[in-house]
Amino acid sequence: MGTQRNGFKKENYIISVDVGTTSIRCHVYDKEAQIRGSCVTKVNLLYPEPGMVELDPEELWMGFVKVVKGAVQDSGFQMCQMEALGISTQRGTFTTWDRKTGVPFHNFISWQDLRAADLVRSWNNSCTMKALHGVAKALHFLSRNKRFLAASLIVFSTQHVTLRLAWALQNWKRLSEAVAQGNCCFGTIDTWLLYKLTKGLVHATDYSNASATGIFDSYQMCWSELCCFLLSLPLSILPKVLNTGHHFGSTDTSIFGVSIPIMSVMADQQAAMFGECCFDVGDVKITMGTGTFMNINTGSQPHTSVSGLYPVVGWKIGPEVVYLAEGNAADTGTAIKWAQKLELFSDVRETDTMASSVADSDGVCFVPSFSGLQAPLNDPKACASFMGLKPSTTKSHLVRAILESIAFRNKQLYETMLRETHIPITKIRADGGVGTNDFVMQLTADLFGRKVSRPTRHEMSCLGAAFVAGLGVGYWRSREELKKLQSTDCVFLPRNGYGTADGKMTDQYGQVIQSWERALQRSMNWYSKA
Repeated sequence: MGTQRNGFKKENYIISVDVGTTSIRCHVYDKEAQIRGSCVTKVNLLYPEPGMVELDPEELWMGFVKVVKGAVQDSGFQMCQMEALGISTQRGTFTTWDRKTGVPFHNFISWQDLRAADLVRSWNNSCTMKALHGVAKALHFLSRNKRFLAASLIVFSTQHVTLRLAWALQNWKRLSEAVAQGNCCFGTIDTWLLYKLTKGLVHATDYSNASATGIFDSYQMCWSELCCFLLSLPLSILPKVLNTGHHFGSTDTSIFGVSIPIMSVMADQQAAMFGECCFDVGDVKITMGTGTFMNINTGSQPHTSVSGLYPVVGWKIGPEVVYLAEGNAADTGTAIKWAQKLELFSDVRETDTMASSVADSDGVCFVPSFSGLQAPLNDPKACASFMGLKPSTTKSHLVRAILESIAFRNKQLYETMLRETHIPITKIRADGGVGTNDFVMQLTADLFGRKVSRPTRHEMSCLGAAFVAGLGVGYWRSREELKKLQSTDCVFLPRNGYGTADGKMTDQYGQVIQSWERALQRSMNWYSKA
């Protein structure tokens, strides 16, 4: 497969972009899934008020175009050799724009944004929610349909689009007026990029992104009319939902000089799952980036959670739908970057050595909850904190406490997953920037009592979107071929005396985790109004 130019056959490549929370990166992949060219640019987060996190839509778009051009230039190839484009994006970050002009009504509201925290709290405690839970419980009792069990347990979260969009509609008159006039488009980052890449021809998303908004019914595989009715969210502004592997359209020739087929659009965590080749039921992927996301493949059935694990669509390719159950901790990389800003260390690579230079954290506990606590505690009002500080506490103790807290949250999520899904774990693979830290990886394996593998490449979202796009154009033939391309950098085996497979702790870390859990409890409900 190649491009004919002047009698010579040129090789073709797959180009893939991952729009993360802190960066936009693009890679050009060859048949062996080796990176032949790359480009990265920073994402500038805006903080207009405490608790608010935004991104400039036009700046994000220009960053996207910049990295695509930069990666192709870096590869030394030509744009016409790019056979397909794959896109992976952070989830739950959204904007709205004028249907006629394409001009955004406001900045992107980030998934980390807490402006709707009070709305979340009041809705979750409302009589309406209690009534909904009661009716759903009764329907589940009568029908044993898991969809009703899910409805009986539903709670709103600041990370989902639902109440942040409700907040925007309530607070911005211009937006509500545009909705009334039928002149408003809603979109997460993937939808905005598709709209821009096709010059307004495509207003769409895929099932993996839609399922992470909180507005989507993963059981019925459509936008939730009940959710939209309850929160007064207009169905008319929502994009069409298409397969993850799909010809979404082609890039307008004015952007890159040639038209490139857009063959995959994926949410970042689901893309990382695909990039890790976690195709089988029981496969687990942990991505430790800005936040930690732990996913387990639950096969063709969505998981119904009681502790805050969230059922998402992993991907829909052809008729096949694969579901994942997901738990997350929002402030993994955020905590490490914060510590770096405080000059606890100058280079992130030092943290591994610093943490290992002391026998323990000297009784210091760190609670990594700048954006509240997620599953299984689910408290958006929790604060981040250091507890147990002493005159003897050094920078190394503080760094160790931060890294330990990441592994402890991993353990919480893993035990919740084991307890809830009852699915035998087949393999565990961990990636993401924080996954390059050996101390965190080894402690995670110890606390799980399971071996944890780390891939050679840690940017798996980009690779996953490339894999789906490549399969769509026949660049790669099968998932078995993709598995053969997988490479492992290191396998972390659990050491004796740390943890066991059933989650019960031995003395090595038992006391430390008990202290840390006390610190968690004291950090909870910190920001509640008196």
